[in-house]
Amino acid sequence: MEIQREVTPTKLIRVAVYIDGFNLYHGMKEARYERFLWLNVYRLAEHLTQPGHGLVLVKYFTSRISGPPDAVRRQNTYLDAIDTTATEIIPGKFQNSPIKCGRCKDRWLIPEEKMTDVNIATQMLSDAFLNHFDKAILISGDSDLVPPVKLILDRFPAKRVIVAFPPYRHSADLQAAATSTLRLNQPEFKACQFADKIEKENGHILERPATWN
Repeated sequence: MEIQREVTPTKLIRVAVYIDGFNLYHGMKEARYERFLWLNVYRLAEHLTQPGHGLVLVKYFTSRISGPPDAVRRQNTYLDAIDTTATEIIPGKFQNSPIKCGRCKDRWLIPEEKMTDVNIATQMLSDAFLNHFDKAILISGDSDLVPPVKLILDRFPAKRVIVAFPPYRHSADLQAAATSTLRLNQPEFKACQFADKIEKENGHILERPATWN
């Protein structure tokens, strides 16, 4: 008679991915990866999820720009494309900050992105305390995110936080705080592109911006 043995199911490692949109975008721009900016960030999150692990949430953090018009159109199209995936878009905002020239003493205002690092920290901490993930992947090189990474690992020793640095973005402090780090580069971006045309549920067609071809 064959003896049936009980098989203990392997616990699924739940993965959450947090994407600092502008940090990623500007890193890719500096690397001259414009042809990869039509990036499917949900597919990138899947690409970073190891076999046997389960992707449970993807959150993308950005702020809507106010100009120039061509850039606004590109951003709107791109955010609409992201919205066709199972990605939550969490908006920040731009705020005019005063700048003073050290030589001529003139003053002017420049728009600065606000709230993104706070939003990322809040979402990561909330999801950790609510036990929504076992492993977090943070795509950013912003050292302002060191405190939430440290707090999560201090309070929840069983959890892991992996930092994925965009091109031309790095923080030694963030690297020291994280469980481990990796570097995003051309192969990941090339493998995770949207189709050139995407049809939304309402039938509207989104097309890759011409300058991103």
